[in-house]
Amino acid sequence: MKNLEIRIYGKRELARLYFPKTKTEKGALNNLKLWIKGNTELTEALLACGRAKCAQRYFPEEVTLIIYYLGEP
Repeated sequence: MKNLEIRIYGKRELARLYFPKTKTEKGALNNLKLWIKGNTELTEALLACGRAKCAQRYFPEEVTLIIYYLGEP
């Protein structure tokens, strides 16, 4: 995917963009969580911008950070 629109994404929606071939939304979400947790710099950057661990959405600033550290889906 090229030029992902920077906007608010639900966690499951963004996970599906990164893992479209995963059979379930939950599986895609778990994969994205693992990628984020596996990237210490990204995790720290998300926490520094105020990311709450239980948040259900990624805000534009967070989406920008995810794309910066993980690349576009």
